[in-house]
Amino acid sequence: MAEDEQSGMEPGSFLQCATEVARLLGVEDVVMKPDDRRARLLAHAVRKPLLERASLPEELFAPLMAAAVYDPDPSFCRWFVEPAVYTFGRRRVMAALVDYLRIGTDAERAGAVRAWYCAHVPLRADRSPAYGPDGVRDPALDESQDIKDAWLEASMRVFAEATDLRMSHRVLLDLPTSRAAYPPRLHNLLESTLASAQAHPDQHIRRWAAAADRDAV
Repeated sequence: MAEDEQSGMEPGSFLQCATEVARLLGVEDVVMKPDDRRARLLAHAVRKPLLERASLPEELFAPLMAAAVYDPDPSFCRWFVEPAVYTFGRRRVMAALVDYLRIGTDAERAGAVRAWYCAHVPLRADRSPAYGPDGVRDPALDESQDIKDAWLEASMRVFAEATDLRMSHRVLLDLPTSRAAYPPRLHNLLESTLASAQAHPDQHIRRWAAAADRDAV
């Protein structure tokens, strides 16, 4: 289900992103349709060539990330995230999403959360020729534990400043409740986040905090 109204995305934003990706790939524009339908058709048109190419130009990275973030449908943003992970590496893709979460608008932050889930896509040598020559892939492309820690930190900081309940839900409720999932440097921030969540008026956020408390026992 699309989140146009809930995310606050401007209707033309995803269309602009999809159009730029198609232009850089040399994919011809689709038959003129209403903007929302045309954007989805463009996304469908670029999906196959994105995964079929052994490499993608450097200039395509930022537009791919923008398209993933601005895609209002969480069921389809993977079409942009997955080829970016294969070609540019999971580490770089996740780092870009962390940047969106840190400094983006609320709409961009919501899109980054949707795309973050897709960035964990499993990699297979037979899925894309961009995996690597002869099925060999540089592990440095996908080393991302420190980036995942940065995502935890950014999520908690966004939660601390959020005034919109939907944003609070987006950045907090999918975070792990196990303290073991957080590096020692984030433990103080985690405790502060838990205290705020325990006192929050929303029951779902309090339930998240209660689960974390049970883990500590």
